[in-house]
Amino acid sequence: MKIYDVSVPLRRDVPTYAGTEPGPTLEWHSLIANGDSANVSELHIGSHCGTHIDAPHHFLDNGVTIEQVPTEHLVGPAYVAEFTTDGHITANDLEAANIPPGTTRLLAKTRNAGFWDDAEFHADFIGFAEDAGPWLAERGFVLVGIDYMSIERFRSPTHAVHVALLERGIVIVEGLELREVPVGEYLLVCAPLRVVGADGAPARVFLLGGVTAA
Repeated sequence: MKIYDVSVPLRRDVPTYAGTEPGPTLEWHSLIANGDSANVSELHIGSHCGTHIDAPHHFLDNGVTIEQVPTEHLVGPAYVAEFTTDGHITANDLEAANIPPGTTRLLAKTRNAGFWDDAEFHADFIGFAEDAGPWLAERGFVLVGIDYMSIERFRSPTHAVHVALLERGIVIVEGLELREVPVGEYLLVCAPLRVVGADGAPARVFLLGGVTAA
């Protein structure tokens, strides 16, 4: 069984959306070197930093918050599809992607992958086009993910893709690291921090190959 950790390492200079959202900082509360009994650190991080989950409350006021997201949506069979387009992923692109019938969790692998190698934010990342939102929302998906910071184009004026998915309770996973993952079917294990009342949360995400799940 092959296990892929598709979570972005939370280094100090990990890029954040438009360079404005809070990134990770690690500070030491106590240190053995200073005479303390143990090393204890403090982590400060934004809810949408690195690999993370969007809960409906992110774009729907009074929507479901992260601790209320159904656990059964976060674990189960998933399909990694590669999109080579230089534009945003359209409904036609999804139709042509040969996504297996019955797929309920879809992860989009794009040219975004190399953007994680530096601290600069790349506004020209690939997301889903507006017509992809209804296409995904109407086909029984419970989770959709992508390999950069947002599931739709930079500074969308309407956030139409987010809204189309979140209104249906579809989990959005952003900031995946998929460059080493071949196209195919996997068992997805996605574990966001269970922060009560939060609009989103960082997550550790694994893909397991060579196994099956109901």
